[in-house]
Amino acid sequence: MFAVVRTGGKQYRVHPGDKIVVEKLDGNAGDKVTLGDVLLAGDGGNLQKTDGLTVAAEIVAQAKADKVTVFKKRRRHNYRRKKGHRQQHTILKIVAIGDHKHVPSKAEGAEKKAAPAKADAAPAKRAAKSEEPTVKGEKAPGGDVTGTPTANPAPSDAKTAGAVKPAAKKPAASKAEGAAAPKAKAESGSTKNAAPAKGAAKKAPKGK
Repeated sequence: MFAVVRTGGKQYRVHPGDKIVVEKLDGNAGDKVTLGDVLLAGDGGNLQKTDGLTVAAEIVAQAKADKVTVFKKRRRHNYRRKKGHRQQHTILKIVAIGDHKHVPSKAEGAEKKAAPAKADAAPAKRAAKSEEPTVKGEKAPGGDVTGTPTANPAPSDAKTAGAVKPAAKKPAASKAEGAAAPKAKAESGSTKNAAPAKGAAKKAPKGK
């Protein structure tokens, strides 16, 4: 069965079990609402009288629409106004139209049964995780470190650790060796292949 109802200045075609978004209605989630302004009703191709016919609904939630930006401008008058608006809505679930009530389908019934089963399984999983043995140094499911900390292998005492011996200093060179070193360097350098100086005088050409 279907019906056409009017609420908030708008018309909606509904069936038992449908969810619709209408203009703001007073009430909280779970409250019952009766829509009495029924314009049309029928079952298939057969129309029915709407005298005294009402549509029973349940409030699912109170919500808001997407934000709308309202901007006004008058050119050459330095006039600009910007505002934001979110229309308030109410989500309804149609429970019954007159005497025709909503019959839940098999899929809806299975979902309702599965939901409590999942809720009961959660504590069991938590208990199983808490009973699992943990390795030293690893974090437990709760985030706390389990196990006893190992001793610090690095010795704190300098005697047990062994003091590092300083590097042996090279013996200082004697004065005689120090004087001989520059001479050796000077002798090692050869000047045979050195380029002539720029200011050197050119040799006179040989006479014929």
